[in-house]
Amino acid sequence: MGFYQPAQIVRNAKEHGVKILPVDINHSGWDNTLEAKSGNYHALRLGFREINGIREEEMQLLINARTKPFTQPHQLCDAGLTVATLERLAKADAFRSIGLDRRQALWEVAALHDRPTGLYEGQRSQSEFEPQVKLPFMQLSEHVVQDYATTGLSIKGHPVGFIRNKLNLFNVLSTKLANDAEDKKVIKVAGLVLVRQRPGTAKGVCFITIEDEQGQCNLVVFPKLFDKYRKEIEHSRLLMVEGTIQRAETVHVIVRRCIDYTTLLGSLTAIRNDQQPVLTLSRADEKASPFIPIDKTGQVRRPAPEDYLDKGRNFK
Repeated sequence: MGFYQPAQIVRNAKEHGVKILPVDINHSGWDNTLEAKSGNYHALRLGFREINGIREEEMQLLINARTKPFTQPHQLCDAGLTVATLERLAKADAFRSIGLDRRQALWEVAALHDRPTGLYEGQRSQSEFEPQVKLPFMQLSEHVVQDYATTGLSIKGHPVGFIRNKLNLFNVLSTKLANDAEDKKVIKVAGLVLVRQRPGTAKGVCFITIEDEQGQCNLVVFPKLFDKYRKEIEHSRLLMVEGTIQRAETVHVIVRRCIDYTTLLGSLTAIRNDQQPVLTLSRADEKASPFIPIDKTGQVRRPAPEDYLDKGRNFK
């Protein structure tokens, strides 16, 4: 089996004109599946397996109970799913088919913790008597961040796309423009680090693959430069390099300089209106919610990029 990078699903499908559909409680199976229209396959539906921490056994309970579309989160509890699993589904934005985005779904699922059971089963939950509240709007960039945190990919956008204007100010090219650049041209390019590889047969040369909203770019780092920029190479989520284009059978960037641009991604998870009291369920709920990060002092904390972006795979 080859190296598997979830975001490749989205990119490869789009390149072939195939529509990507999100994970959904009413439409997804365990595996990614092709959905047909008028006898022709026209879309790839992401499966529950893409969600971090989801168990196949529980998802099979959901699939078996789906004789008709679900309309309320509590129906999944009736099918045998735990509230913890429903929270994972809510964080993955899998309730869209019943009109709930991830924040609304997480709010509804949280209420199931006090759902009457045993002798009180069938009685109304106390949460039904609570006043209705209007939850703060989530920015698209926040949705993308949470998609990456829960599934490792997003069909709503790419993290680098939201900071493209900032990168342009530093004359940083997209991977597409870098790959199209003429041989021996000196360029700057930046992207999320997908793979770092130092084969034993390469005499210490490091090969890196980075990705942005337009594709991937291959980097080559020679041993002396690797030693100089080891920290940036090994720890950056978003890596910017300056180097020379080398066009042969494939296009590479021969790296001259590396800079860790990870901090630029911090703007994707701006708290802003999320500090409103309307989000306060309880202190415990605040600590548990990925959308209301609280530090040790009880203050709202902006999630750092390392909280939601993979640090990249390392191979020898």
